[in-house]
Amino acid sequence: MRVLALDLGSRRIGVAVSDVSETIASPLTVVQRSRSRAEDHRRIRRIADDEEVELIVIGHPISLSGAIGPAARAAEEEAVQIQKSCGRPVELFDERLTTVTADRALREAELSASRRREYVDKVAAAVLLQNWLDRRRGST
Repeated sequence: MRVLALDLGSRRIGVAVSDVSETIASPLTVVQRSRSRAEDHRRIRRIADDEEVELIVIGHPISLSGAIGPAARAAEEEAVQIQKSCGRPVELFDERLTTVTADRALREAELSASRRREYVDKVAAAVLLQNWLDRRRGST
């Protein structure tokens, strides 16, 4: 089964996909937010269709203290909308520190700040998805 992961942001949505064996997550693309959530969700559905995914994992931005704040509630609401739009099950998964981990990896690769901004969202989605895959397999 292939799994799609989304790192929801206010300006961009990072997208990653798993391999069929659910072992490796790979950064896929970044969806630039439009003025229409419905259009954003249609674009995600097209990606999900093209990649033949059966499940969508969405980053749940829980605070470091474990509290559910406004960003986490917004992700929960959008997850419901994405599930309806994409016609696939959606699962929220704790995304604490995924962007920090992605940015650190890109810095270690010695990418410039502008190149890091170009990649960080899809790499964060891949970190999120890899964590989800590892947890599912019991590796962590």
